[in-house]
Amino acid sequence: MNDRILVIEDDRKLSEFIAAELTLEGYQVTVANSGFEGLSIARETPPDLIILDWMLPEISGLDVCMRLRNTGCEIPIIMLTAKDEIPDRVTGLNAGADDYLTKPFSIAELLARINARLRRMYPPVSDKLQFQDLTLNRLSREVYRAENKVELTAKEFDLLEFMLRHPQQVLTREQILEAVWGYEFVGESNIIEVYIRALRIKLEVSNSKRLLHTVRGVGYVLRDRG
Repeated sequence: MNDRILVIEDDRKLSEFIAAELTLEGYQVTVANSGFEGLSIARETPPDLIILDWMLPEISGLDVCMRLRNTGCEIPIIMLTAKDEIPDRVTGLNAGADDYLTKPFSIAELLARINARLRRMYPPVSDKLQFQDLTLNRLSREVYRAENKVELTAKEFDLLEFMLRHPQQVLTREQILEAVWGYEFVGESNIIEVYIRALRIKLEVSNSKRLLHTVRGVGYVLRDRG
């Protein structure tokens, strides 16, 4: 799980508690203790989900939510507040919050709300991924180029799967390292080049048409032409 969560909460004990629990669950957590700080982080490095307190210094969580929505931000927002009256809930939801949790709350309920929101963002990936004549089966871990089976190592398979999940999209080296090798990867700087080269050799044995292309100075892309 590599989902990134931004917690905007001025109660430092509560924000540290939430961050610790979410980290244990495998999320990557960033904490902001004011409205402006949270707004800046959300805009500069957009997370996958925001946990937002209503009562914040400088500007309220309600204002943060409205400012993000007014600029087209669609990141799921779960609002935390001690306000538990129905009109308050309506106000929060009308400001653009996707969910509403009143204090005090259980961490189990917060985790359930987070999981529900993230599932809606990321529909289940099909067991079979295909691009042109290239097919990958995630369950059997088999790869075919047309009718020819391609034997791959475990990491080659993971790299190809990631590329197939983002066809026509130029992926940076950082994105590939994060998704395939993980944030904590420490190793050879040219590891991606080595694996891309190996994949090309294996994929082009039966069909010389290249599908994996290098975008110089940026990264790599899966497409039918250079």
